[in-house]
Amino acid sequence: MAKLSLKQRELKREQLVAKFAKKYAELKAIINDAKRSDEERYAARLALQQLPRNANPTRLRNRCELTGRARGTFRTFGLGRSKIRELAFKGDIPGVIKASW
Repeated sequence: MAKLSLKQRELKREQLVAKFAKKYAELKAIINDAKRSDEERYAARLALQQLPRNANPTRLRNRCELTGRARGTFRTFGLGRSKIRELAFKGDIPGVIKASW
C-alpha cells in the first residue's frame, strides 16, 4: 500500500495536467509549427517554461487504483500485478483466466 501522501501528490498532478492541458497543447503546436517565425516559436517556448512543472503530462505516474503501487501497473486494467492476479483468480475480471497447458 502506497503512502497516502504519494497518492495525493499524484492526484494533484493529474488535476494540474487537466487544468493546463489546453494551453500546453496550444503552445506545443506553435513550437512545432515550422511555418511560424522564430520569434513566435521562441516566445511560445518561454511561455511553456512559465507553466508549473507538474502541468507537464510526462510527470504523471501510472499507479494501481486499489493500492497506489507505482511499479508493475498494467495500463489495460489500471491495477498492479498482484491485484490483477488476486482478482483474476477470484473471477472478478471478465475474460481473464488462469493459463494452463
